[in-house]
Amino acid sequence: MKATKIYPLESIAPEHRHMNYWDMFATWVGANANNGTWFIGGVIAACGLWGGVKALIIGSAVAYVFLSLVGYIGYKTGVTTTGLSRAAFGIRGSIGPSIVNLIQFIGWTAVNTFIAATSISYLCHSIFGWPIYGKPGGNWSLLFGIVIMSILHLISVMAGQRSIQLIERIGMILVFAFVVWETIVVFRETSFTQISHWVVPLKQRMSFGSALDSLAAFNLAWVTAGADFTRFTNKKTVATSAPFFGALIGVLWFAFVGLFATISIAVTSGVYDANNSDPSTIAAKLGLGALAMVVIILTSMTANAVNLQAAGSALNNMMPKISLKTALWIVTVAATFVTMIPMVVGSFLDTFTAFLDVLGMILGPWMSIMCVDFFILHHGNYKMTDLIKRNGPFWYKFGVNWWAFLCWALGVVLYLIIRKIDWFDHSVGAAYPVMLIIALVYYGIMKVRAIFTQEEQHVN
Repeated sequence: MKATKIYPLESIAPEHRHMNYWDMFATWVGANANNGTWFIGGVIAACGLWGGVKALIIGSAVAYVFLSLVGYIGYKTGVTTTGLSRAAFGIRGSIGPSIVNLIQFIGWTAVNTFIAATSISYLCHSIFGWPIYGKPGGNWSLLFGIVIMSILHLISVMAGQRSIQLIERIGMILVFAFVVWETIVVFRETSFTQISHWVVPLKQRMSFGSALDSLAAFNLAWVTAGADFTRFTNKKTVATSAPFFGALIGVLWFAFVGLFATISIAVTSGVYDANNSDPSTIAAKLGLGALAMVVIILTSMTANAVNLQAAGSALNNMMPKISLKTALWIVTVAATFVTMIPMVVGSFLDTFTAFLDVLGMILGPWMSIMCVDFFILHHGNYKMTDLIKRNGPFWYKFGVNWWAFLCWALGVVLYLIIRKIDWFDHSVGAAYPVMLIIALVYYGIMKVRAIFTQEEQHVN
């Protein structure tokens, strides 16, 4: 009798799970208390202070409800997010979500590395007199910074999971001190009244719906890595509430800093430029000095410890024969080259916003499909044997659930249509309405499919 083919998938056994509440909380605070979060806070300053604050709270809280849901699935199964996508997309079809996670987390690594490399450029200017990035000859100092950051990332990858936890803990302390310091400087330069009454120039104004979509893309990116970390927990509260509160506090904390600092610079200079959202530029304009640049570099490492882990897990799911450590090496090297893209494009801001636009239309439908599949269609339970077995319930047609991919594609199309409708653009955005629609469509399709499958089995 021919043996059933098995598609290997790692599941962390309960006795090997050692992440406590503080570890999980620190991981997600550290993931969001970083340069990219600072930058997104400055970008949504184009909504004005109160519009930015409102969008930030709503957009982030909704996204991190899904982080808790995915975190719970990771706790229940011990499997990574991309590994779990086998249930909805098929054992072979999970390569699709894996490719998305691989690309996006390499992209996020590049975002944080670029910002940190810019800080290194400022440091090189102070120490060696090299030109700052953005000035003639400044590309070389930025390139030097990219190389330095990539070496630091490789060192942390070699040190393993414990080093990631250590980096997160140290990073949180440094970030907290830095945020307090910068906040004092901002309000010493500009009063809260001046910041709250600042009016965005009409041509540069961002709609509320657009801000929600940008924040949805930014925050949902972390949701796709939720189970990668909660699978190391052995308590439900650690897997659900710690990621929610950690990520939410981290994003509000650091994005508020970027929001207030960017508006402060606009008030004092009389010019609003979204490019001033870059943390290194803000630190330089506020006169925070070399120490600030060092902290920016370290916060990049805390965020990228999570980014690289998620990218490596995605590659590991695509190519199970490659060890996780080897996968981490590969994605770290790849991120080094991706970091150079803004140098070719000529604008970090344009590259960043285009990146968010792509993520916004892709990530939401994927998360809707996964959550509906686990919590509703499978009543909160996956069998490990079903996730690895050919011709099992998650094999579908040739290993792919084409209905899930159809719903995913429909979500992308709906996003592109809805975001052009004025009412959505000025109110709720496109990302979250599309998630709701796709959840309903996927549920309906899979229930109808189940009925037809049962009828076929009855006939046979």
